[in-house]
Amino acid sequence: MTLFAGLSAFPVTPADEEGRVDTDHMGRLVARLAGAAEASIGVLGSTGGYVYLTRADRARAVAAAGEAAGDVPVLAGIGALRTSDVLRHARDAEAAGAQGVLLAPVSYLPLTDDDVAGLVADVAGATGLPICIYNIPGTTHIAISEALLARLAQLAGVAAVKNPPPSDRGFGAQIARVRASTPAGFSVGYSGDAAIAGALQGGADAWYSVLAGTCPDLCLGLWQAREDAVALKALNSRLAPLWALVAAHGRIRVEYEIANILGLGPVTLPKPLLPMPTPVRDQIAAALDSVMGVTA
Repeated sequence: MTLFAGLSAFPVTPADEEGRVDTDHMGRLVARLAGAAEASIGVLGSTGGYVYLTRADRARAVAAAGEAAGDVPVLAGIGALRTSDVLRHARDAEAAGAQGVLLAPVSYLPLTDDDVAGLVADVAGATGLPICIYNIPGTTHIAISEALLARLAQLAGVAAVKNPPPSDRGFGAQIARVRASTPAGFSVGYSGDAAIAGALQGGADAWYSVLAGTCPDLCLGLWQAREDAVALKALNSRLAPLWALVAAHGRIRVEYEIANILGLGPVTLPKPLLPMPTPVRDQIAAALDSVMGVTA
């Protein structure tokens, strides 16, 4: 469980309008996170815009991150439409120095459980890197049920899951069910920053955080308070303005604006995604101003 445990920060991927990754800029963003004591850095996640990048630019992004991360492990997203492309991305990530891969089933057409299981088995056979199942139905529209996850966890190399919040917010109950149906040491982690306090109280092994990609200190404060219900509630309440903006406008759009507001840019969303209008940017800046004093 060691690799897929603790706080994992997910930065944006700086690229031009043609999708060419700025590796120097990528390195600076990752080096900043590596110095903030996160357990790992996740590149080419949804906020990292992996689906908008070519194979070559994905590999360049992972290599730049690996060089800048030092001793901090790098996890790389490898999702793609065709299995053959996913396998290429997995091998490229391994060659570029990633320590683990994040596998989101991506498809234009609906996938059956057998389709997903076949994809994961193919990836497990193509790379020696441990695999985290990237369950993000709000983006991919493919939900990995607990039953399917239990099936996938039996495959060699499948070591973790990155889950969205359960619909009933019953984190503790879900974590207990998943642990009971998966091999010992299987890591149960969550994304969905706005609801993460429930996951931390429920005993999640890992937090895969978008906000940590720009505001690592804020997120480390939450992670370190996970066993102190009073402190965790207080810190999470202070972050409520940011959580509300993410809920209203989406993680990737808000995160790109945060990066620019904090002077970590310039970064631009991959078109056809458009930047936020000025009134929303002003709201994000005000929310940041209200919470940047939050520390552990």
